[in-house]
Amino acid sequence: MIALEVCANSINSALAAQNGGAIRVELCDNLKEGGTTPSAGQITLARKFLHIKLYVLIRPRSGDFLYNDIEYQTMQADIRYCIEAGCDGIVIGILKADGTIDKERNLELVRMAKQFGLGVTFHRAFDVCADLYQALEDIIELGCERILTSGGKSSAMEGSAMLAHLVEKAAGRISIMAGAGVNEHNAADLVRYTGVQEIHSSARVMIPSQMQFQNDHIAMGDAMHDEYSFDQTDVERVKKLIQLVNA
Repeated sequence: MIALEVCANSINSALAAQNGGAIRVELCDNLKEGGTTPSAGQITLARKFLHIKLYVLIRPRSGDFLYNDIEYQTMQADIRYCIEAGCDGIVIGILKADGTIDKERNLELVRMAKQFGLGVTFHRAFDVCADLYQALEDIIELGCERILTSGGKSSAMEGSAMLAHLVEKAAGRISIMAGAGVNEHNAADLVRYTGVQEIHSSARVMIPSQMQFQNDHIAMGDAMHDEYSFDQTDVERVKKLIQLVNA
């Protein structure tokens, strides 16, 4: 059985993931910036309403994965909150300036989580490491359960050859979970070619606003952003993905 983890950008997305049959949710915010840590309220309510596994992205900002001391302390505080909220796991990734895994800091976060029974996924910071094979060994040594990766490319399909090599190199010591651009059109081929047992997708659709009055002469943030629509995980897309990869 190929497992689907849904990258959920809200409680509604998380519930859609659950209703569609996903085994796990990675709860995050700001997906258009690669994802950041969601609010305390989102985490609390997600835990209240979800019976599937809830993992939370621990990422204090967008951009690179080289963090200063204040950012690192923020990550620790967010993990403590996840522990108190009863989450099942966290999703982390800290690098050094030379593109290697920051083993010391990551290990401290892994130990924090594992002390209270939380699992740990290493996210796509892996994909911007200088040496993916060395990074694989370092992450295995840290004790993470899985690596979310696109094989060092912008999408999992582009990185499919590397994903296949990583699955072979991992040899069952850690799960390689394919993510980035995974959808109904490529998931089955990706699984067959790479041998991954877990896939990661947001399975989103655009939801139009129900506002009757719309001011079309204002932008609240990015000028390219539509203020009167939002993305949300779709139950049917989740179901279809699971069906296709397990056909």
